[in-house]
Amino acid sequence: MLLVLAYHAGLPLVSGGFVGVDVFFVISGFLITGLILREVESTGRLRLGRFYARRIRRLLPATAVVLAATAGLTLLLLPPLRWPSVAGDIAASATYVVNWTLAADSVDYLAAGDAPSPVQHFWSLAVEEQFYLLWPVLILALVWWCRRRRGGSVRRTLLAGLAAVAVPSFAWSVHLTAASPGAAYFVSTTRAWELAAGAAVAIGARRLERLPAWVAGALAGGGLAAVGWAALTYDAATAFPGAAALLPVLGTAAVIAAGVSTVRTTPGRLLGSAPMRWVGGLSYSLYLWHWPLLLTAGAVWGALSPQQGTLVVLAAFVPAWLTHRLVEAPIHHARVLAVRPRRAFAVGVAATATALLAALVTVKAVPEYATADAAPGAAVLAPDPAGDPDGVPVDQVPAMTPDPIDVPEDNPDIYPDGCQQNAEDADLASCAYGDLDAGRVIALAGDSHAAQWQPALDVLGERYGWRIETYTKSSCGFFSVEVTTAAGAPYTSCHDWNEALLDRLTGPDKPELVVTSGSNSYRVWEDGRELGDDASAERLADGLRDSWQAVRDAGVELVVLENTPWLDQDPAECVSANPDRLTECAQPRADAVEKAGDEQRVAAGELGDVDVVDLNRAICPTDECPAVIGNVVVWRDDHHLTATYARSLASHLETQLRPYLAAARRSAA
Repeated sequence: MLLVLAYHAGLPLVSGGFVGVDVFFVISGFLITGLILREVESTGRLRLGRFYARRIRRLLPATAVVLAATAGLTLLLLPPLRWPSVAGDIAASATYVVNWTLAADSVDYLAAGDAPSPVQHFWSLAVEEQFYLLWPVLILALVWWCRRRRGGSVRRTLLAGLAAVAVPSFAWSVHLTAASPGAAYFVSTTRAWELAAGAAVAIGARRLERLPAWVAGALAGGGLAAVGWAALTYDAATAFPGAAALLPVLGTAAVIAAGVSTVRTTPGRLLGSAPMRWVGGLSYSLYLWHWPLLLTAGAVWGALSPQQGTLVVLAAFVPAWLTHRLVEAPIHHARVLAVRPRRAFAVGVAATATALLAALVTVKAVPEYATADAAPGAAVLAPDPAGDPDGVPVDQVPAMTPDPIDVPEDNPDIYPDGCQQNAEDADLASCAYGDLDAGRVIALAGDSHAAQWQPALDVLGERYGWRIETYTKSSCGFFSVEVTTAAGAPYTSCHDWNEALLDRLTGPDKPELVVTSGSNSYRVWEDGRELGDDASAERLADGLRDSWQAVRDAGVELVVLENTPWLDQDPAECVSANPDRLTECAQPRADAVEKAGDEQRVAAGELGDVDVVDLNRAICPTDECPAVIGNVVVWRDDHHLTATYARSLASHLETQLRPYLAAARRSAA
């Protein structure tokens, strides 16, 4: 618990503090299995109703309090744009399936950049509850099978059943961590073996009680060292859970095994000290409260420093103590609920209904904004938009399109049409737009920064008789170098996709024109390591130049669209929170352009005679990048345009591409 709190507070010394969740899983597996075994062996049966009633009394009331409070904090402190997604997460948390929704979001490129949910930490509780739901049933089935055979040890049978769960789970964890690390982190199937490790210690507890003193001491010391080493040396780049989770999981199992023995060890005395027991008693409520407080504090104050994060975590002890004293402990130990499990189930239904009602209230509170019938967007700007008064940030506009709440969904058609390749696959995923019957082809190639230009090219393709073919992939630009994933591992599918793309653009069915653009936020993988920022920028420019040169050598025209400005905050969230003070959402143009980088210009300069089209003055016409131009919300996040605004840029893009487009028209004539 303390490791997780320190990690979430941002303390730099515990870059791997997220392993505290794995410690939690092992302990949960041990405690629950021990409780079940004692009941089965003492009474000959397990009363599932009473078992689930105990879990309900222990967990659901405090959960409902914190989820309802989080809904209130959301309405009070978070921008309205986030209310629907937070409401969905609250509902998923109340029903203990939020880990699966988070896993789905982690592989959804459009959701990957979203701010963390204030109830994201409920994912681990969801994994635990799913274990509580299924594990007792499995134990009962194994006990029944063992007794039916009228022979054999129940504990040995349970260990065999445990291995049948743990071994495939661990293998799947290793595989999925390499294939889809975001999903692997959240799903239950990659974590079941961690709970099983704790269960195995509980099953072997009788033998562990007789451990020699030196063995118990070695297990306790070695286990603590393993967990500590993982907490200090792991970081966001560690492929996790996978094989890396073995260290904290086995370390925790070793500490528990030492604690089961009758020998008292120094680590055992430390962990059993009065302060540690007091924190342990508050651990559940403290875990529930600390994360939503950190997230809402960050929404108010901006990114929290480690000192601020620590203060927020310390402040969380207050509501945690109150929740423990007034809700968690009284209901957990209420005799009337203990002797009548049905009443506990009624409490559980009421608690879940309370949380779901809080989610519903959050959704219903989403404001309605006036949307514009006349929404010209960039069409209001002069052909040379630099300094155009219509591009100056203003506080109010008559109406906005799209509705600020719908801005994150205002994506190019490439996404709903399934033509933006995901991060896992290397095959080319392509769709056609513009004039579908045209014989001449423009290929749009690159990452999401290229994909955002599809709406504008669609307009021009219809107007000038071009078919627009798209070749885009999430977080993967059009370049020859190998880059890394967010976890710092080689992005092999990007490399393979680029090879397939280059074959397509230079092969027998090559297009007449390639239009490309891309982000600069890549780290290059070279000589078995991830390069730093400066070296990556240099090699990225080389990789762009080499791919562009291959296209040019094949006789294909090439146009590069300058990378769009990259803002320091999400203006879409700001617009939803400040519809009458839109100037609050404007951000300095110079900073945004600088953040976008110059790798594409460097590559074009080295290659020579490459048209680089810069439409950033039609996006940020003045010294401040406005959030709304021509009644259209410009940004769907901090570095992508809304599809509506991108479409309105068609006239500005037409001016730059007219030599290519008109030449095609003359040839067709």
